[in-house]
Amino acid sequence: MFETLSDRLSGIFDSLTKRGALSESDVNTAMREVRRALIEADVALDVVKSFVDTVRERAVGQDVVKSVTPGQMVVKIVNDQLTEMLGSEASSIDLNAPAPVAIMMVGLQGSGKTTTTAKIAKRLTERDKRKVLMASLDVRRPAAQEQLKVLGEQIDVSTLPVVAGQMPVDITRRAMEAARLGGYDVVMLDTAGRLHIDDALMKETESIRDLAQPHETLLVADALTGQDAVNVASSFDGRIGITGIVLTRIDGDGRGGAALSMRAVTGKPIKLMGTGEKIDELEDFHPDRIANRILGMGDVVSLVEKAAETIDADQANKMAAKMQKGKFDLEDLAEQLKQMQKIGGMGGMLGMLPGVGKMKKQIADANLDDSVFVHQAAIIGSMTRKERRNPKLLNASRKKRVAAGSGTNVQEINKLLKMHRQMADMMKKLGRRKGGLAGLFGGGMPAMPDAGADGSPPELPAGLPPGGMPGLGRPGMPGGLPGLGSNPLGGMPKFPFKKK
Repeated sequence: MFETLSDRLSGIFDSLTKRGALSESDVNTAMREVRRALIEADVALDVVKSFVDTVRERAVGQDVVKSVTPGQMVVKIVNDQLTEMLGSEASSIDLNAPAPVAIMMVGLQGSGKTTTTAKIAKRLTERDKRKVLMASLDVRRPAAQEQLKVLGEQIDVSTLPVVAGQMPVDITRRAMEAARLGGYDVVMLDTAGRLHIDDALMKETESIRDLAQPHETLLVADALTGQDAVNVASSFDGRIGITGIVLTRIDGDGRGGAALSMRAVTGKPIKLMGTGEKIDELEDFHPDRIANRILGMGDVVSLVEKAAETIDADQANKMAAKMQKGKFDLEDLAEQLKQMQKIGGMGGMLGMLPGVGKMKKQIADANLDDSVFVHQAAIIGSMTRKERRNPKLLNASRKKRVAAGSGTNVQEINKLLKMHRQMADMMKKLGRRKGGLAGLFGGGMPAMPDAGADGSPPELPAGLPPGGMPGLGRPGMPGGLPGLGSNPLGGMPKFPFKKK
């Protein structure tokens, strides 16, 4: 998301930060380019005008003109204003109400309401430890109620039994009663949508709202619809009264105009964003982090949080104990590859590191291919336990057997073994340090430096091994992600992540 806008703004601010001093004319020229970039990103015209006028007014002030680095000061002003436009502070789903808390999901047909309902239910169940009941009120779309039931079985969340012929208001009444009798904390009401907004849709939704009295009314909007998503949000807020917005399909939206406009137009916060089709691909919407991503400053905090959610604590602690003894076998490497896939692979991880946004051409030239992880896991899985724990046993004949079993060739096995040796050597060096890995990081992950004000990548702290940055996970849990030195791409050619 925001790739187009990020590229344009990076080019504009690069020219500003290279200048020693800025005149009012320089700022005005830059603001005209920013205005054009925002309009091309499908941001609402009123929002663009307000944004540019505010930034220009602050950017031509004395503080910027007299600043040692005026170009970077302008970037900071833009960053602050972007954050403010997106909502300043993150806003989570509010469950502070007597149980069962009703959450009503509204939106147009095809926006992803049903899938998003299941995603939120899974999150509330697993992360917030709430007992959730889902109910489908969509009696018009074929198999809509069956879809929610199947999703509920997949995520182990209860769904209201389907009664043929019942209308949405009757289903709502039955859902609220079942939630009260069943001791549920939350009841999620997945309402019907239409291909367009009409009076019948609004009247039906109003009836459901009046009966359920939802504590949260979340509008599910497809980011790909751009400017129309803003119009939909305004219409639903005017008739129904929404409390927040969930943006879906942001992984397919390179412009981001909907996200930048909706908060400013409706005054309602964007609470969550769907980052993919999988049931766990849902993220909190943090305005400050999104602003950093747009300006190419990365989002290390979200990366670490994602790692913390996906990494198995017990497995990581066992691995940490082995690493402190300087041990790192192929079973450990297989676990590392699995963790890398869980947090989005190399591409997803690099996209959240500071300054990497400006290195897109280098990343493209590197031909990173996450499918290599699958091949490497297949190679390791084709080995015996003795071979995984002692790779030195792998002579020529054993390598041929492993290659045949994994559908690869001996050359790929040799590349994998070379990568393992490099990582094992690094772990041995860390193990010899005073206090081992815990001594290196003081029992936790090292503090990550900020990117430069212009989005330039920071230098990692002295003492970190050039080939890797262990510890990207929960505090005290060396994650061992390979290839992240001060230049993230610098160490990559050593590791076989390239497409053939």
